[in-house]
Amino acid sequence: MKRLAHLSFALFATSLIAAAAPSKPPQQAFDAIDSAGLLAHIKVLGSDKFEGRAPGSAGEKLSVEYITAQFKKLGLKPGNPDGSYTQEVPLAGILGTASAQFTIGNEKMKLRSPNDFVAFTQRITPEVEVKDSDVVFVGYGIVAPEYGWDDFKGVDVKGKTLVFLINDPPIPDPNDPSKLDDKMFKGKAMTYYGRWTYKYEIAAEKGAVAAVIVHETIPAAYPWSVVENSNAKENFVIDAPDKNMNTVGIRSWITLETARKLFSAAAGQNYDTLKKAALSRDFKPVSLGAKADFKLQNKIQHFKSHNVVGKLEGSDPQRKDDYVIYSAHWDHLGRDPHLKGDQIYNGALDNASGVASILEIARAFTKLPQAPPRSILFMATTAEEANLLGAKYYAERPLYPLDHTLADINIDIVNPWGKTRDIEDISAGNSTLDDLLAQAAQSQGRIAKPNSEPEKGSFFRADNFEFAKAGVPALYIGSKPKDYIGRPADYGQKKSDDYTLHHYHQVSDEVNPAWDLSGAVQDDQLLFQVGYEVANGDQYPSWIPSAEFKARRDEMMTHKK
Repeated sequence: MKRLAHLSFALFATSLIAAAAPSKPPQQAFDAIDSAGLLAHIKVLGSDKFEGRAPGSAGEKLSVEYITAQFKKLGLKPGNPDGSYTQEVPLAGILGTASAQFTIGNEKMKLRSPNDFVAFTQRITPEVEVKDSDVVFVGYGIVAPEYGWDDFKGVDVKGKTLVFLINDPPIPDPNDPSKLDDKMFKGKAMTYYGRWTYKYEIAAEKGAVAAVIVHETIPAAYPWSVVENSNAKENFVIDAPDKNMNTVGIRSWITLETARKLFSAAAGQNYDTLKKAALSRDFKPVSLGAKADFKLQNKIQHFKSHNVVGKLEGSDPQRKDDYVIYSAHWDHLGRDPHLKGDQIYNGALDNASGVASILEIARAFTKLPQAPPRSILFMATTAEEANLLGAKYYAERPLYPLDHTLADINIDIVNPWGKTRDIEDISAGNSTLDDLLAQAAQSQGRIAKPNSEPEKGSFFRADNFEFAKAGVPALYIGSKPKDYIGRPADYGQKKSDDYTLHHYHQVSDEVNPAWDLSGAVQDDQLLFQVGYEVANGDQYPSWIPSAEFKARRDEMMTHKK
């Protein structure tokens, strides 16, 4: 109900924008977006030739060249003010060989990588080693004053190995235990406190030497294989001057089975009992009576990766220095020579399909009789799979001022299973972009619905989050509509679950002859219309009053140049 209330407020707050909305784009612009165009781009970017599009690889070179060529073909101007179509992003690749064990008394509990654990680091250094570090269970590991919550209670954890539960605490509603308390961590919805990146950040802030997250498939919304494929490989970080030495040295995940063994052997306690105790504000860190040893031997490469940016310049001399961004990441997981058989993570849906979409939307904008008053940036970002690094770099070093950036519209995995009567707004309840999405959906005879699975934290897992953190209103629809035309009621959920369990971050994410991209066309046309209206509108989109990103935007606009 809280999320719906936010959405309702957004609808009310934007009534003036709605009243002043421009006329619908001409049909020839909508018609420029079609299934054949999408599929052609996906087939190229998702082909074996591109070798999974890992940053710094031959696949990056091919990807950047292809996207740049398509921008030029569409008549887009170079998106970088230096006259190029790229923004250089300095990255370091870190390929770590990990070993780990827990010691309980005289017993050694050796862990197998990647079956029992994965470990990696953001520190750009040849070796990271942790020896005889006390192991402490810190529950969810959250310090959130606004919720009266502190899992550390002043306990000194400097030099220790911290074990975290995944996500943020699912606190039952005191009036109805069958529901979650909306007043605590947004109830069912995940907050940033539940994101794994926050846990590693708070571990560094507290001076820990290692941070270990217990993976559980249901709350994580993906199986252990995703953790393994995403982390037990070369990882990428921004090549910062301080070599990221302010981050926690060891970032790790362990399986639920490994955690149960550790808790039982070390503390003589039941994992589920301690997990339940962590739901209380009174929870205090629990020493597990174990010592941790980790060692990472790292091979490091330094290289320049690239965001690819094309610009459609606005037609109004007074407003062309305002910008709307369409973003989609071009990278994926590359190639794993250790695999038997297929070694290429083609990333056809994730996210060749998103790049294909921004190319098709760009084509739609070029079919307008006149460009919108404001400029449109089409941005294919790098290293999203390495924790949104390309978007993060742009947000920290924008090519165009963020106080003149009206919105980011992000596309990450399209719907490949046909037309729907609905569209899920993953970013619902945050900004007035919700209303524009609802209007565009209505014009298609569809309904925009709030995120049906906010507990999975999808808003924090895509490039839109980096723009939001920087204060820019962001829209992200994801790829999980539910109401498919001519299909059973559970068809959408089954397709979504099947992709997550069997194809997400797997080598099987390839072009599928069974796809029906008419649904993707429908969504791309919808997002084209939203961007068109923002670029033509009289007012900037804004965060709703309760949005956690509003303060950053307010500060930015107060000091607007």
